[in-house]
Amino acid sequence: MGQVESWKTVSRRVILAHSKFLTVEEHVVELPVCGAGGPRVITDWPWLITPDFVNVVAVTEEGWFLCFRQTKYGIEGTSLAPMGGYLEPGEDPLQAAQRELLEETGYQAREWLALGSYRVDASRGAGTAFFYLARGAHRVAQATPDDLEEQELLLLTRSEMAAALAAGEFKALPWAAIVALALPRVED
Repeated sequence: MGQVESWKTVSRRVILAHSKFLTVEEHVVELPVCGAGGPRVITDWPWLITPDFVNVVAVTEEGWFLCFRQTKYGIEGTSLAPMGGYLEPGEDPLQAAQRELLEETGYQAREWLALGSYRVDASRGAGTAFFYLARGAHRVAQATPDDLEEQELLLLTRSEMAAALAAGEFKALPWAAIVALALPRVED
């Protein structure tokens, strides 16, 4: 089996500069040569630029998982959710995760474990998610959330988190993914 080649961006142009939360570009991309006939070129590949973000699964010193029950514009009803938010320009992902945990819950954590970074959409961009597990969380301040949606902070056991994940109560893919990655790293 031969080496797999990457697609190449030949050119790009902005077709929508909506806000700091969304830019849409049109790319001309060249696919690797597959057989005879030379490379294939696609002249109208859409590419979405959205801010990178962090999500944090936080576990207290006593073993409770911090979790929100909240509403989001794109989700019908309520959903369970980890802490998280967008990175500020130039902000390190770990610093953003620590900032978001403190702002949204008033908690800090002693131990931080990176659970990986993931492109939201492998074909169209849409930012990168940075996932963290924060252990040894303890309250140090009052929460100062700036979310527009209503949210309620819950303290759940590991088994309650696992059951909620299995029942589809984390209704956004990044939230379900981070919980699935974090649970095996936390003992009962």
